[in-house]
Amino acid sequence: MKEKNIPAELVKIAYKAGLLIMDIYQEKFDVNTKTDNSPVTIADKNAEELILNDLYNIFPDIPVVSEEAYSNGILPDFNDKFFLVDPLDGTKEFIKKNGEFTVNIGLIKSELSVMGVIYAPAKNIMYFSDEKNNAYELKIDKNFSGSLKNAKKINTNSYDIKNLIAVTSRSHNNKKTNDFLRDYNIQETLLLGSSYKFCLLACGKADIYPRLSPTCEWDIAAGHAILKAAGGNIYTLDGDELRYGHKDNNFINPHFLARHY
Repeated sequence: MKEKNIPAELVKIAYKAGLLIMDIYQEKFDVNTKTDNSPVTIADKNAEELILNDLYNIFPDIPVVSEEAYSNGILPDFNDKFFLVDPLDGTKEFIKKNGEFTVNIGLIKSELSVMGVIYAPAKNIMYFSDEKNNAYELKIDKNFSGSLKNAKKINTNSYDIKNLIAVTSRSHNNKKTNDFLRDYNIQETLLLGSSYKFCLLACGKADIYPRLSPTCEWDIAAGHAILKAAGGNIYTLDGDELRYGHKDNNFINPHFLARHY
């Protein structure tokens, strides 16, 4: 594994999945419903197939826990190290065609998210972290070759706790979240879909993201790694750093607070 440039490989995989997703995005597609009543499309399924195939070929010794596979009862044996994949995070936004959806690949080690890639293909922008705990933003154009040389290092906002910009879920906002934010000096609240919210925190365009409704580990693992590398973190409401690999809880996260410090 050390012989491979892991961020570069993950960026390439996410990019390929994004191309596939955007091809479907431009056309008409059917929307089906999973057993948990969440929507799923052919883009979710095809992107996951591509990502799983590439991860297995490039990192054969690292198990992959992925959203659609898990929803179909497929869970590999995993221990200390594994990937968490959401091939199309923000399916509701994909269906609405508002561009707020992402490809998420996170690497977990000892229950912590240590590396991540988030690609927002409709926005032509990639975010990722590396082994040296740096976070980057990379603009993607039609001639993208997989090179990371134009990636720009990003950091969270300053430690100023005045006039905060909050981000909350476009599709899952609730009264609990609004009440929670009353304890903070919020200047503006942005409603956004998918893990793109973590990217705004990581590059200093937002400061706080409370999530008081259900999420799964593959929804946030990549964003957690990127945010942490940029200077922020994700905490449970008890103040502990969020951890991963809770198969006994169906990989459902506790409520959490992502913030810029």
